[in-house]
Amino acid sequence: MRPTVVEFDEVADDRYGGKAAGLAELRRLGLDVPRGFVIADASEDLVVVDLSRWFDRMADAGATPVAVRSSAAGEDGEDHSFAGQYDTVLGVDSAEAFADAVRTCVVSVDSGRAASYRADTAPTPMHLVVQQMVDARAAGVVFTADPTSGRRDLMVIDAVAGLGEALVDGSASPDHLVLDSGGGVAVREYDDDEGVLSPEEIAALRSGALLAERHWGRPMDLEWAIDRAGRLWWLQARPITTLPADLGEMDSTLAGEDHVYTRCNIGEMMPGAFCPLTASVSGFAIDYAMQTIQVVARAQASYEQPWLQVGYFSGHMFLNLTEGTALSSGIVGNSLEQFSTSICGRVVEELVPKPPKPFLRRLSNTIRLSSHALSAGPAIRRLEGQIAGWRVPTSEDPRLVMEQLEAGVEQYCDVTLTHVRSSSRAAVAANILESVLMKQAVKAGRSEDSGRTDAARLMAGASDVESAIMLEQLDAVVRAIAADPPAAEEFLAADPGVAVTTLRASDRAAGEQLRAFLARHGHRGYRELCMRDPSWAEDPEGLGAMMQVMVRSAQAAGDGVRAAGDRGPGPASPGAGSNADADAGVDEPSSPAIRLLARFAQEGARGREETKAKMALMAHALKRGYRHLGEVLAAAGRLPDADLVFFFDRAELARIVGTGEIGDLIQSAQKRREALAFQDVLEFPDVSVGRPVPLIARPPREAAGGEIIGRPASRGSVEGVVRVARSIVDAREVQPGEILVAPVTDVGWTPYFTVISALVTDIGSSVSHGAVVAREYGLPCVVNTIVATQTLRTGDRVRVDGDRGVVTRLDQS
Repeated sequence: MRPTVVEFDEVADDRYGGKAAGLAELRRLGLDVPRGFVIADASEDLVVVDLSRWFDRMADAGATPVAVRSSAAGEDGEDHSFAGQYDTVLGVDSAEAFADAVRTCVVSVDSGRAASYRADTAPTPMHLVVQQMVDARAAGVVFTADPTSGRRDLMVIDAVAGLGEALVDGSASPDHLVLDSGGGVAVREYDDDEGVLSPEEIAALRSGALLAERHWGRPMDLEWAIDRAGRLWWLQARPITTLPADLGEMDSTLAGEDHVYTRCNIGEMMPGAFCPLTASVSGFAIDYAMQTIQVVARAQASYEQPWLQVGYFSGHMFLNLTEGTALSSGIVGNSLEQFSTSICGRVVEELVPKPPKPFLRRLSNTIRLSSHALSAGPAIRRLEGQIAGWRVPTSEDPRLVMEQLEAGVEQYCDVTLTHVRSSSRAAVAANILESVLMKQAVKAGRSEDSGRTDAARLMAGASDVESAIMLEQLDAVVRAIAADPPAAEEFLAADPGVAVTTLRASDRAAGEQLRAFLARHGHRGYRELCMRDPSWAEDPEGLGAMMQVMVRSAQAAGDGVRAAGDRGPGPASPGAGSNADADAGVDEPSSPAIRLLARFAQEGARGREETKAKMALMAHALKRGYRHLGEVLAAAGRLPDADLVFFFDRAELARIVGTGEIGDLIQSAQKRREALAFQDVLEFPDVSVGRPVPLIARPPREAAGGEIIGRPASRGSVEGVVRVARSIVDAREVQPGEILVAPVTDVGWTPYFTVISALVTDIGSSVSHGAVVAREYGLPCVVNTIVATQTLRTGDRVRVDGDRGVVTRLDQS
């Protein structure tokens, strides 16, 4: 086919490649595009074509020098960018140089790098874009979404002085700007003391980029240049091809634009990002249970719609504090300040109190709510039989399986309600005890923190706490392994999964103990309310890695127990760096009322852990059911693989088990699966007004002298080396005696408590799971630091003061 010239205004689609199509659309949008044209159907036959006339037309218009760039079919499209695979020639200032530039670009279609990028596909027709070069003062790229984080609420601008080629070839370090959704500069990294772009130029780039994004209806990657006169030119527009699904695609409805949401509290139960099915099952159940409590206390008339008490945003679960204030304003003895402190560890100034109800109404509501919480005993006792009565589906009919799972979700809601009642019972006792002791401390001339510390000490005496029993049994397995050196050597030398599988099948004492442990606690694990994540019984690799850390710790101690002393749950024996006088000056309470409150708080903690285990057991049964549904659907050809079942919500699954066309849903679910890893690294403020927006950069909340301020949760003081573990996988590297610093800990982390010397978390409260178990094991614990995982680094030496809730950095790694 003979090459021809096509004007930009004649380009109506992508038949001449994505680059030509993008430039034509930019012109139609009214944005400034340098003068130029397209050479269509270019080939090596151009050597017999007189190219000088095409260069001369640019020279006659005063539009030289020019750039010659590829615009091959499929290049800069929705699926592939081909960025850098074909050649570009800049600064062409003569007819001879123009002919050479055209040939260079044409032959690049058959280059090794382009062939490798195309994989097995044949070479595509080559078209060339010829444009006037911009005498650039500054140039660069703008992404209307952040290609690194996948966030579509951010815009990224990279800029260099002079030509943008220095940015493309990596020879210059660019200014890097990240703009938030309102256009503010959230991150500013300059290569020099002063930036390349003025505020007005940043605003102009943002305006043009947003115009392009709206026109194309998707995030865009645009190249630009600003000439010496300050005029902004647009050089290229193409879709960003590397983005996952919109991270907020499955967001729940927002209960109110001014509602306050938090990750505190619920972030302990459900840490990290979760697949849509988990939101639609566990998130739904938690929201249902909390709304039911509101109804009992007459804070709302009836169960309304889902996602009122709980929100699901960017893959993470949040509590709606605003809806919760309706409860605190309608009962006696629970102010907004107490409510927000119990959840977030501080008074949440962003919360607007609801008008208090008349006293008699509040008293009546309080009696109703207290009776509901305190009468949870029979419901708790029914849990085991209730859960055992629901059978994991085994049918090969997906519609029947779905019907059984829906009935299971309904039962899960009831189980979760019983857990919330149990937790309310625990929280009431703990909050009253803490409030009374804080007032006593202030009256005695001490700080409120010392009162909190006294309350934490009194709550530490609970016996038969399910999580502590679980840890004792696993610790017994570890001690049995460590007591047999050949067995220990064999266990540590094997792959973690193989080590556990082999031990579980052995007739050794440790094997028998492991089987007993898994029979009672095998349904537990990290992120145990996630429908997709495996339990300990299903994850020998994860369990084995954790046990190997514990065995090494036991060996290091020399006698099969942890280095801090030969002990199980209970107050710690003073170890290296601990505060041997931690209990000095704190007497046992003489008041019968305080002793009674302490006993109620201990019983509440025990009940809360027991019902949490039952809730996890029901979740475990459901996740097995949904896994079976995925296998049935994959075998029937409705899903490409069984794991994809977790990336639909329950309403969508109703379509999947039907007979209709579901190609669009399958594609969406696959993109959501890609998005989960992007969502998992997102971090949020402790509270958000309106839709929670992930943090871009969070300044460390570090006080003078390297102190990080949190909330005391377990007494004592320890100095040691930090191990920052942002996930349960990171925790596999923990060494005996290290101080574990984590975003949050759930039951899946607790076996590491036999190894560490102290615990520090970003979020949490004195009644959170981590705090309860830390107290049982005598570990100093500081929670709700907000920024410990961002401020501290593995290898830092710190002092953890569990009495004051302070972490002090002594030496930086």
